[in-house]
Amino acid sequence: MSHVTHLEAAIDGTRLPAGTLQTVHEGRPLWVRYDLGAVGASVKRADLADREPSLWRYRELLPVARDESIVSLGETMSPLVDCPALAQQLGVKRLLVKDESRLPTGSFKARGMALAVSMAKELGIQALAIPTAGNAGGALAAYAAKAGMDCTVLMPEDTPEVNRYEAALFGARTFLVNGLINDCGALVREGASRFDWFDVSTLKEPYRIEGKKTMGLELAEQMDWQLPDAIFYPTGGGTGLIGMWKAFAELGELGWLESDARPRMYSCQSSGCSPIATAFDAGERFASAPENPHTEAAGLRVPVAVGDFMILDAVRASGGRAMAADEGCLRPRMHQAARSEGLSLCPEAATCLEVLATCVEQGHVGADETVVVFNTGAVQKYLEVMRTELPRLDRADVDWDALAPKTSD
Repeated sequence: MSHVTHLEAAIDGTRLPAGTLQTVHEGRPLWVRYDLGAVGASVKRADLADREPSLWRYRELLPVARDESIVSLGETMSPLVDCPALAQQLGVKRLLVKDESRLPTGSFKARGMALAVSMAKELGIQALAIPTAGNAGGALAAYAAKAGMDCTVLMPEDTPEVNRYEAALFGARTFLVNGLINDCGALVREGASRFDWFDVSTLKEPYRIEGKKTMGLELAEQMDWQLPDAIFYPTGGGTGLIGMWKAFAELGELGWLESDARPRMYSCQSSGCSPIATAFDAGERFASAPENPHTEAAGLRVPVAVGDFMILDAVRASGGRAMAADEGCLRPRMHQAARSEGLSLCPEAATCLEVLATCVEQGHVGADETVVVFNTGAVQKYLEVMRTELPRLDRADVDWDALAPKTSD
C-alpha cells in the first residue's frame, strides 16, 4: 500500500512520476507527495497506539508499497528525555532531548537509510554508493548488508575512526579519500556512470527525507500532538530539518495536530563549517562553500549542501534562525550534558546547546518556552573527542587522597 501520488522538484515544482527511478531535477532535490485525503481515510491518529513502536508505524505516510520491500534493522522510536538540570542551566522552562543514538548503528542515519534502501529494493536497484564524513556510511552499509545489496562507501581520510571501521565491518567496500566530502561525492558520481552504482548521497534521491521526517512524526506523537516552541537541530546536509518541517505540514493537513502553531526551527552548525548560518545572516537563499571547512563535529563538515535553499526556506518560514556555535564550545557542552543529565551527546548535538544558550541570551528564545534538541548520534562513536588522560594508581602504594570524593563548598 502506498499513497504516493508523484514526486515534485523542490526548485521549481516540476512533477515527476512515482514508482520510477528518480534522483534529482536540475541538480536539486525532489519531494515525495501523498494523497493526504486517502491517508486520512485509511488511518486515524488513535490507530497508532496499537502499533509497534517503530518508524514503520507511520506506514501510510511512507512511500514503500510492498511489505516485502521493507528492509529493517528494528528502528525503535527514540526516547524524548526530559533534562531539567540543563533547562535550568540554559534558562528555559523545559528542555527535551530526542535521543537518536538509540537507533541501529547508533545514529539518526538509520531512519533515512531504512527508507532509501527499502525503496532501492522496491525499484530493483542492486548496487549502492555513498560519500560520507560520519555516520551515514556505516548505516548504509548495514542496511545494504541486510538487503543483500552491493555497497561502496567513500569517506575523507580524517573521518572519525569508528565510522571508518564500521562500514567495512558491514561488508561495504570502504575507501579513504584525500579530500572533503564533496570530493568523495564527485567520485561517487563518476563511479555511478562507470559501475551502475545508485548514488545515495544526502538529498540525491527522494526517500531519505521520508525516513528522516519520522523524527517529526514521532515527536508530535510523543508530545500528545502539541509541538514544542522551538527545535534545535544540528545541520550538515539538513535532511532531518527539512523532513521534520515536511512532517509538520502533512500532520497539519491531516488535522492531527492540536494547534496550528509550528515550532521555530533552529539550524545549528559549527563556526568551523557554517555555510547555512552565513547564508542566513546574509539574507541569501543559497549558500556558498566556506574556505577550509573544519570541525570536530564530522557530520557538520558539509561545505556544499544540495538542499541549502530547502533548509533556509524552512528556517525562515518557521520564524527560526540558522546559527553557528563556536568550535571551542563543543567539548565543554558535551561535558555539560554528560555530567548534568548522564546524556552522551555527540559533538554535532553540542552545537545545539551552545546555539540555544546564545538564543536565550539574545532574546530569541524565552525563559517560559519548551525546547527540543536533537542528539543525532552516540558520542561513543567519536573516540577522538572522548579521549582524555586518566590518572593511574600504584596498587602497592595507593594514593588515597586522589581517591577521596570531591566536596563542594
